Amino acid sequence: MFHGTITEELTSHEEWSHYNENIREDQKDFVFVKFNGLHLKSMENLQSCISLRVCVVSNNFITDIHPLQSCIKLIKLDLHGNQIKSLPDTKFWSGLKNLKLLYLHDNGFAKLKNICVLSACPNLIALTMFDCPVSLKKGYRHVLVNSIWPLKALDHHVISDEEIIQNWHLPERFKACNHRLFFNFCPTLRKVIGFFRVSF
Repeated sequence: MFHGTITEELTSHEEWSHYNENIREDQKDFVFVKFNGLHLKSMENLQSCISLRVCVVSNNFITDIHPLQSCIKLIKLDLHGNQIKSLPDTKFWSGLKNLKLLYLHDNGFAKLKNICVLSACPNLIALTMFDCPVSLKKGYRHVLVNSIWPLKALDHHVISDEEIIQNWHLPERFKACNHRLFFNFCPTLRKVIGFFRVSF
């Protein structure tokens, strides 16, 4: 009886290991994942998703995004509504050469210096940081716009030339954060997927 129990446990363990191995193998082919509002605290399960292009892990309890360093094909990364207070170093971001859209709003970022590591991300064109403590700092937008050179839109507005070239005063319609420069690049998920199919 005792021997039978051990044999069953070993069989179950072997089956479980084989099952996990198959899952990890399948994850290598994932190009899209969405884990929204699932109370997640870790992203370790995404380490094997090396083909990932769109990753939505919003409204969770994530504090560390280092596991994503192997996801070098990412185009869009949505981490809004988590508990992230600091970002990985420039080496992490320089590896994400395809990343274009990064949503970090509604997190706990408080230091501008830490956000400036995003300057190492070579093709980042749109970033959200609103509803973070750092967005209330004086000169927040000016510093980010002039640190992350590829950036075309920050929060709800397209970046104006007036924000880049110091002491250059443009007509009202081209001024920073003018309503004409409003741009909603956080559309519904369905529209975003369509955008990727057409553009990438």
